[in-house]
Amino acid sequence: MRLLLVTYYYPPSGGSGVQRPLKMSRYLPDFGWDVTVLTVDPAYAAYPDPDPSMLADVPPEVTVERTRAWDPYAAYARLLGAKKDDLVGVGGLKAAEGSGAKQRLAAWLRANVFLPDARVGWVPFALKRARELHAESPFDAVVTTAPPMSLHLVGLAFARATGVPWVADFRDPWTERYDLQALPRTRVALALDRAMERAVLRRASRVVTVSPALARSLEARRGRPVDVIPNGFDEADFASAEPPRNPDVFTLSFVGNLVEHYDLRALWTAMARLHDPALRLRVVGNATLRLLAEAEAAGVAEQVEQVAYVPHAEAVAEMRAADALLLPIPRADGAEGILTGKLFEYLAAGRPIVGLGPPDGDAADIVRQTDAGAFFGWDDADGLAAYLADVLAAWRDGNPLRGASPEAARAYSRRGQAGALANLLTSPLSS
Repeated sequence: MRLLLVTYYYPPSGGSGVQRPLKMSRYLPDFGWDVTVLTVDPAYAAYPDPDPSMLADVPPEVTVERTRAWDPYAAYARLLGAKKDDLVGVGGLKAAEGSGAKQRLAAWLRANVFLPDARVGWVPFALKRARELHAESPFDAVVTTAPPMSLHLVGLAFARATGVPWVADFRDPWTERYDLQALPRTRVALALDRAMERAVLRRASRVVTVSPALARSLEARRGRPVDVIPNGFDEADFASAEPPRNPDVFTLSFVGNLVEHYDLRALWTAMARLHDPALRLRVVGNATLRLLAEAEAAGVAEQVEQVAYVPHAEAVAEMRAADALLLPIPRADGAEGILTGKLFEYLAAGRPIVGLGPPDGDAADIVRQTDAGAFFGWDDADGLAAYLADVLAAWRDGNPLRGASPEAARAYSRRGQAGALANLLTSPLSS
C-alpha cells in the first residue's frame, strides 16, 4: 500500500516539530506501507531550527520529494530591518518586537495576510507535485501533519481532486492556538481562518491529534470523532550509555526554546527561597529576554545557564545528563490540552519531571500515570519550592529520585504510535 505523507518539517529541519513526521516515515514501512514524503526544498524553506545531522535518520527505503516554495519571510524581514532567520517561528512569523509604526504594520500583516500561516506559499507547489506523483503511481492514502496548518490545504485540495482517503494530523490547535490570541486579527481574517479550519475538519476522512483535550476541542467543531495518537520517543535515540553527571551540581534542565508564553515566576521564587548554590537551571535552546530578566530580578540569574540550540542527539544527551527536567506549559487558553513532544523524551530519559502548568491538564495526567515527577500550578511557588527541596535532599543523600520507569515510558514509543496510525489507515476511513 502506498502512502503520501505531507510535512513541511523534515530533515534537514530540526526542532521538536520534525520528530513526529520523521518517525512516522521510519516506522510505517514496518506495518506494510510504502511511504513517499512530500516536503519543502531546504533552499526555499524557513526552518526555526535547522539540523542537518537529522538527515542521517531519514530511512533509505522512504522516497522523499522536495519542492520549491514562495517565501514571504525575506520581505517581512526587509520591512523590519531584521534578519530573516530571527523572524522564523513554528507555523508562522514571530511577533515583531517594539511599538513603532513598522512593528505595528508587521504584526497586522502577520495576523491578516499570512493565512493560515506564513508557509502558505508552499501550498501550490506541494499540491502540484502531489497530483503528479499520484498520476504516476496512485496512492492508497494521504496524511498531512501540521503545523504549519497551511499544509492541510494540500490534503483538502488533493482529496477533493482524487478521492484518496485523507488523514489530517493536528499536532497543535489551529484557530485556537495560544500564540494567535494576542494578534490584531480582523473579523474578516478570523472568519477566513475558521472557514479553512472547518473545511479541513469536515472533509478529512479521519482527524488525528495528540491529546484528549485537543481532540474534544476539534470534535466540537467537526461534529464527528477525532482520534488521539500522542507524541512519543524513539527508543533507538536512547540506546547509548548514559552520559556522566556533575556530582557537585544539581542540574534542572530545560531542553527546547523558552518562549514568551511560558510563566516561570514560581520557579524564580522557589529558587530564590531555597537559595541553594548547588541548584542550576540549564536552558538548552533559546530563551526570551523577559524570562531572563525575571531571573535577574529574583536574584537567581547566576544559577541560570543557557546553551544555544544543539542537534537532536546532543539534546537527548542533555536530558539524560540532567538530574531533573523542567516542563513548563504555556500560560494560555487551552493549556490543559498542550502535550509538548519533549514530555515523552523526558519520560524516556528517566529523570524526575518538574512540571509547571495546569495540574488537571493532559501533561500532568501523563506525569502522574507514569510516576515521572510532579506538576505545579503556575502560581504554586510554595509547592514547587517544597518539592525541589525534597529532590535536592534525596540527591545529597545519594538516593536521587528517578523519573518514569522504562516500562511506563514504553507506552509512548514512536514505533507503537506508527502502528496505531497504520491501524487507522487500514480501517474504513469514513468516520
